[in-house]
Amino acid sequence: MTILLGLTGSIGMGKSTTAQMFRDEGVPVWDADATVHELYAIGGLAVAPISAVFPNAVVENSVSRDVLKELIAADPSVIAQLEKIVHPLVADSRQKFLADHKEQLVVFDIPLLFETGADEWLDAVLVVTAPTDVQKSRVMDRPGMTEQQFQTILSRQTPDAEKRERADHIIETLTLDDTRTAVRNLIVELKGQSDARNRT
Repeated sequence: MTILLGLTGSIGMGKSTTAQMFRDEGVPVWDADATVHELYAIGGLAVAPISAVFPNAVVENSVSRDVLKELIAADPSVIAQLEKIVHPLVADSRQKFLADHKEQLVVFDIPLLFETGADEWLDAVLVVTAPTDVQKSRVMDRPGMTEQQFQTILSRQTPDAEKRERADHIIETLTLDDTRTAVRNLIVELKGQSDARNRT
């Protein structure tokens, strides 16, 4: 029986690094952000439907995230219209991924996991976290990041404390070695649960 593990964490908490550690251990990882990038790229399934509603958002046959940001800033209701187009396409990608992977453990890397209600269909949720000063220093090191952008991103995300309260598993991402050890231990634990389910 496959265990579906959701992976999430606020910006700067080490989610992408942790997702890669699962991949390094041979665990299939579906990436929500990468899926949206594919949908927006040339030939992506979201290009035509977005072009039909927001013609200016398609530049050189792909969806421009910068134009979308401008449209959303001018009219926040654009978000709901975009979600109507993109969410079903993302769900299709996720279902296809699941159909293609029957391993004991599959990870779903979803930045807005709680915000989109994904915890309802997952077997367990892993939240990666770090102290707020570490988080801020990581984010502010990113090229072009400003304090205002950082605060705006945080305001759209479920607070870290609430994520940790709702999590089934928590990994603190202070050092790469400790994080990798925690990931390996969790894989062993969850595969053990999968084995136990198969026996019942």
